[in-house]
Amino acid sequence: MTPDQDDLHLIETCIESEQIWRGRLLDVRRDRVRLPDGSEGVREFVTHPGAVVMIPVLDDGRLIFERQYRYPVGRVMIELPAGKIDVNEDTLETAKRELREETGYEAAQWRHLGTIHPTIGYADERIEIYLAQQLSALGTNELDEGEFLEVMTLTLDEALEEVRAGRLTDGKTLSALLWAEKILTGAWS
Repeated sequence: MTPDQDDLHLIETCIESEQIWRGRLLDVRRDRVRLPDGSEGVREFVTHPGAVVMIPVLDDGRLIFERQYRYPVGRVMIELPAGKIDVNEDTLETAKRELREETGYEAAQWRHLGTIHPTIGYADERIEIYLAQQLSALGTNELDEGEFLEVMTLTLDEALEEVRAGRLTDGKTLSALLWAEKILTGAWS
């Protein structure tokens, strides 16, 4: 993305980039950068292939969620279905694949709602938000090896109550629920 003219006085430029560690999903970098005032600084960050999050809406208005244990936080989380974008994969194809694999549903109607950057202080991850409607149950899901989750449904009001009660704290799901609330109530078109 090209910066706006008005932003040029804020831009940092890479002088040198070093890979610190590379795993199956994440690439940790340490860059030496030129700061806007001409001095140098160091930026450590994670590169991520990106992801999608889906808001699957059943015909009766309930939303499909998942309950999944997340090791880094040590607890079972309530989340909207989501998944990593494979190399050279179109984000809509990722959304369709992940919805089918994780929930056992397909959607006849898809709409891209927006993009979020959940951790801009230390990662370049972007998450594309999709609304999935006119769902059809396939009868079974196709979880990846080592993936364990439960599919559940909540109304929008029930999901927002889970947020208020502190039981739903996943950032991508919170952001997507903002979109869901506005779209499904007609506040945003």
